[in-house]
Amino acid sequence: MPSFLASRLRMALVMSVAVYPVVTLYLYVLMPLTTGWDIWQRSLVLVPCMASTIVLVVVPLIGRHFGAFIAGTKRAAS
Repeated sequence: MPSFLASRLRMALVMSVAVYPVVTLYLYVLMPLTTGWDIWQRSLVLVPCMASTIVLVVVPLIGRHFGAFIAGTKRAAS
């Protein structure tokens, strides 16, 4: 398997594990506040919150803590 494919698969795995709780938390908060709204209206509120959280919080944390795993390199002993 090419290394770029392996690293993308590892990134997808880590992102899925990291994003799932964020999505779930936002849904638990948003659903009671938007009772009676259409799905497109909920999505209009949810997507900017999700995208901002992922870009500003989740991706930097993943890069810091799982960068070596995603790249397929061993982490230097500290």
